[in-house]
Amino acid sequence: MSRTPLQIFQSYIHAGTMTRNADALAENFTEDGVYEAPLMPAGAAFPRRLAGREEIRDGMAAYYERLPKDDRSPNFEKSGFVLHTTADPDVFIAEIDTVFDGDKETNEEDTAVSLVQIFRIRDDKIAQLRDYFAPDLVN
Repeated sequence: MSRTPLQIFQSYIHAGTMTRNADALAENFTEDGVYEAPLMPAGAAFPRRLAGREEIRDGMAAYYERLPKDDRSPNFEKSGFVLHTTADPDVFIAEIDTVFDGDKETNEEDTAVSLVQIFRIRDDKIAQLRDYFAPDLVN
């Protein structure tokens, strides 16, 4: 039985954003899957392009390791997303608004980050993911 776009998206978000588990994240991709962040400048901490499940696993593990231990996680109650299907049944688009809580002690306001992800699916796995977000919002 095929997984729905929602199931694929939720599995991807759980593995990456929620648990930062590079092994689980990589398992969401086909063996030859590609993860791209086209707006990311060359040499940035966040990888611009990872090709193949092993490179995705290694690249994201290295990125997660560099994150500060006190790095803020998204507030999922304030955040939201909409999935858009396309004429191609193997492609869907995620429109995401992620909210990070501000710091009450310093009167820092919440930070909202909007992004778009384009998923191309093959055999219930991600064959290609293009992640469009503002590079200056990533550590």
